Amino acid sequence: MSVESAAPQPEPEPGPCWPIPPAGGWSADDLDTLPNLPPHTELIDGSLIFVSPQTRFHWRAVSFLESRLRSAAPEGLEVMREFTIDIDRHNRPEPDVIVVPEEPYEDLDQTRLPAESVRLAIEVVSPESVSRDRESKPLKYARAGIPHFWRVENTDGRAVVYVYELDPATQKYVATGIFHDRLKVSVPFPVDLDLSAITPKRKRPE
Repeated sequence: MSVESAAPQPEPEPGPCWPIPPAGGWSADDLDTLPNLPPHTELIDGSLIFVSPQTRFHWRAVSFLESRLRSAAPEGLEVMREFTIDIDRHNRPEPDVIVVPEEPYEDLDQTRLPAESVRLAIEVVSPESVSRDRESKPLKYARAGIPHFWRVENTDGRAVVYVYELDPATQKYVATGIFHDRLKVSVPFPVDLDLSAITPKRKRPE
């Protein structure tokens, strides 16, 4: 009796090869040297955080805030989007928007800024970043001494901005306002924004 040989089976596709963390976790310097990291990888408590593809709301909100704040910022301040900041050896997050002093002799190869230089940090909440943006990141930004923090959320298709200011006595953020349609504040510089422009109502086709 002859025995038919089984047809060769195709080899399974190799999965992604994620870096194995060293003892004690990754450091802030590792973000600049680890190969093949996805764009916008962050470091939180020594762990690499890979972000999901952004939603249209996230893209609209970040683009709107970057553009409007750049127009409103006084001379000497710079508005940057999606740029990492050094908090400590094991924390290098990437806020969606930051406001920092302009540097007279800037390094165009620079990949991060010290957290103590940040005047305002903004996070636009995504479905996968809710706990980080509401809990862990504000705590770290406050401890780093960032004086102003805004959190932007999508509430029933409309942008809502939660504004916080650092209490220097406690080194904790204090809520100073919740803004639904219009954001008007005087610090860190005067801003008056029509939040409805982030998600404008579109006319239905007749």
